[in-house]
Amino acid sequence: MKRLFLLAICLMPMSLMAQEPGIGLRMGEPFSITYKTFLDDNISIEGMFGSAGPNSASYYRNTFENNRPGPNTFYIGHSTSNRWSMNFRMAYHEDITDMIGIGSGYLLAYAGAGAQLRSVMVDYVYSQGTNPNVTFAEQRRNMDFGPEGFVGSEYYIEEIPLSVFAEFGLFMELVERFGHFRLQGAIGARYLF
Repeated sequence: MKRLFLLAICLMPMSLMAQEPGIGLRMGEPFSITYKTFLDDNISIEGMFGSAGPNSASYYRNTFENNRPGPNTFYIGHSTSNRWSMNFRMAYHEDITDMIGIGSGYLLAYAGAGAQLRSVMVDYVYSQGTNPNVTFAEQRRNMDFGPEGFVGSEYYIEEIPLSVFAEFGLFMELVERFGHFRLQGAIGARYLF
């Protein structure tokens, strides 16, 4: 019991200095619900769950061409559905309020890295043989996993428990198509508690 009490006393200054955790909505790529909390004044961790946007049409066409359902098959088109994304991230924050000259609230600039898992259901339509009037369908799940890097800024409003943020990042696939890059960006807001 004494050890637990000493541990609580030692951690108290760190928890008093840390920023408030927040939950909110991220509008962009990926569109997500976001939860962010700080480990100390400068380091945050964030989890996101939401809807992933599809890749380009040529991405799915190339995937089909590289893995045809049979010989003599021809790609006609595709559609996507059931898209989701999960992210886990860590970021370093720096207070730039005085540098920008903000009089109310405070502004943090941040940069970080994380991991992202994306899933998209792809419905392919194709023809087979010499008769293009007869079409076939095949459903495949496209799973992408890899690291992401990002930069952004977050403004904490002084009068209400709310922050707003904007960020830009880059995701690289390790699984499905190694080395494929995807630009990402978003704006959003979090309720602080």
